[in-house]
Amino acid sequence: MPLALLALAVGAFGLGTTEFVMMGLLPDVADDLHISIPTAGHLVSAYALGVVIGAPLLAALTARMPRRTVLISLMALFVAGNALSALAPTYDWLLAARFLSGLPHGAFFGVGAVVATNLVAPERKARSVSLMFMGLTVANIAGVPVATLMGQHLGWRATFLGVSLIGVAAMAAVALLIRGADAPAPVSGLRGELTALRSLPVWLALATTVVGFGALFSAYSYITPMLTDSAGYADSDVTLLLALFGVGATAGNLIGGRLADHAMRGTLFGGLASMVAVLLLFPVLMHAQWSAALAVTLLGVAAFITGSPLQLMVMERAAAGPSLASSANQAAFNLANAGGAWIGGVALAAGFGVTSPSLAGAALAVLGLGVASVAFAVDRRRDVPSTGDRKRVVASHVPEATEPVRT
Repeated sequence: MPLALLALAVGAFGLGTTEFVMMGLLPDVADDLHISIPTAGHLVSAYALGVVIGAPLLAALTARMPRRTVLISLMALFVAGNALSALAPTYDWLLAARFLSGLPHGAFFGVGAVVATNLVAPERKARSVSLMFMGLTVANIAGVPVATLMGQHLGWRATFLGVSLIGVAAMAAVALLIRGADAPAPVSGLRGELTALRSLPVWLALATTVVGFGALFSAYSYITPMLTDSAGYADSDVTLLLALFGVGATAGNLIGGRLADHAMRGTLFGGLASMVAVLLLFPVLMHAQWSAALAVTLLGVAAFITGSPLQLMVMERAAAGPSLASSANQAAFNLANAGGAWIGGVALAAGFGVTSPSLAGAALAVLGLGVASVAFAVDRRRDVPSTGDRKRVVASHVPEATEPVRT
């Protein structure tokens, strides 16, 4: 795999760290700015809102720019947002800075995924995307815990300054490792990107992302009370258990990337079916500490097996203009975050028990299987090949191709 993928992974590591670290810093921020914990929680929502708005907007505004330039510019915006977060004198300023920090998130992952697939041969596309996403999953293992500890000992402002430095490192890595020829300006421009986004298969792929990952967030949003109230863990143990989720997510991401290059449809269906099984077992597994730790790890594996296939499915269905659709898929991930958390909260508020959000998540995963089935049925009717079929076509016509196919 090209070393240039490391540059994309560094950027993903920074984005993942700043996205999730706020959860651990809420008490410190609330005390320092003299606000309540629920009010501080709006800082999490502000980042997510920035992702949803910024992903399609920035992808559209930069549609004719060389993708290498786009990636560097997005990282510069990321650095500015986190630096302003560190310097924010009031809650309102911090809220605006968090929104600004979220704007480049989806577009970076979306454009980065397109660049990653341009760097490799067709039969390695899913693996290239998974290696970029590995920066996000590793952030949950190392970046978020370290940044949280930094905030608790040096102050939450130091955390955001540290994340800004990660952004600077990502800018340097992109500039040095990704050549202009690897990330040219899109040929289609904004018109082609918008035309690709009007396709029914693209919207079905995006819907699969929303529903499928909504299943994850329905349970994961309430994982702390499950671990403490049902499994009997102490509050101080939760951070380590969440790191186990990151380990599972990293493993699932790498497994999904490798399998999807051989059979994208089978990998996606297998990942969603695995999520159904794990979430249905959650109420049983949460009765003992050892099995609860296993459940958290397995949830990370099952959920992130689907990450690369979902991203690649959207990009393939929008082959004429993949940057905007790929970025829109990142907005879909955040809609899944918000929608899944809401549905899990409804189950919890209805009095069905502390583990009930996992059962709501299982229902969403079943719905995700249904949407994915419809999506592939539409593909068959339109003769749209999946990754495995496309690889066989390429192999039969270009048996000795050694150079990566550029899109």
